[in-house]
Amino acid sequence: MQKQKKSDQPSEDRPQREAAPLGIQLSAYERESRTRRPDFAAAYDALVARLEALDRGDIGPKLGERMPSFMMPDQKGRLVSLESLLRSGPAVISLNRGHWCPYCKMELRSLAASHDRIKGLGASVVAIMPETAQATADYVRENDLPFPVLSDIDLGYALSLDLIFWVGAEVQRLYQEAGVALDQYQGRDGYFLPMAAKFIVGRDGLVKARQVNIEFRERMEPETIVGVLEQLRAGL
Repeated sequence: MQKQKKSDQPSEDRPQREAAPLGIQLSAYERESRTRRPDFAAAYDALVARLEALDRGDIGPKLGERMPSFMMPDQKGRLVSLESLLRSGPAVISLNRGHWCPYCKMELRSLAASHDRIKGLGASVVAIMPETAQATADYVRENDLPFPVLSDIDLGYALSLDLIFWVGAEVQRLYQEAGVALDQYQGRDGYFLPMAAKFIVGRDGLVKARQVNIEFRERMEPETIVGVLEQLRAGL
C-alpha cells in the first residue's frame, strides 16, 4: 500500500500532545501545519469555505431522528450492523475521512484512550471510513484500536446521510503529490470524502447527540461523548 510521504506534513504523533484535550491537540497540529505546509492550509481553507457557502443547513441525521441502518464489513471482513451494536447499549458512530488523515488519527487515538470509560457506560464504538479492508486492517493493527473500523465502500452510507463532498482540484493535486492515494485506499476514482462526524445513538435507534464538522480540523471531544452517555445512563 502506498504510504503518505513523511516529509509532506508535520507529525501528529508527538507524545506531549497525547494527554491534552483533543481540541488542543488538533489546534496545535493545525498551527504547525500552517507553518510547514501553507499550501495545504490554504487549500483546506478554500475547501471549507466552499462547503460552508453551500448553506445546506444542518446536514445529516438530526437530534431525535432515527439513525439510518447500516451493515458494513469491519477490518476482519465481519459484517457489523447498527442493530447489532444497539442490542447491548448505545452506539458511538464516528465518520472519518481515512486512515491517512492526521486529524482523524488524533481523533481516533483520543477516542481509543476513552474507550474503557465509554464501554463502562454500556456503549460501543465504531469508526466508518470509505476504504478497503486492507487499509483499515493495517490501520487498526498499527494503532491498536480497541474498536472496529468499518469499510463504507463507494461512500454509500455517507452518501445516504448527505455527508459526502468532492475535495476539489487543488486538494486532489496536493494529495497526489503527497502520496495520499485515495483511489488506492478507496478502490475507486473520484476523490470524494465523507464529512467528519459523530453520532451518539440510543438503544431506541434515535440520535441523542451529533456533531458534523464541515471544518474537518475540528472534532467532537471524547469528554462530550462520555458526558452524553452518562446522561443516557441516568435517564436524562
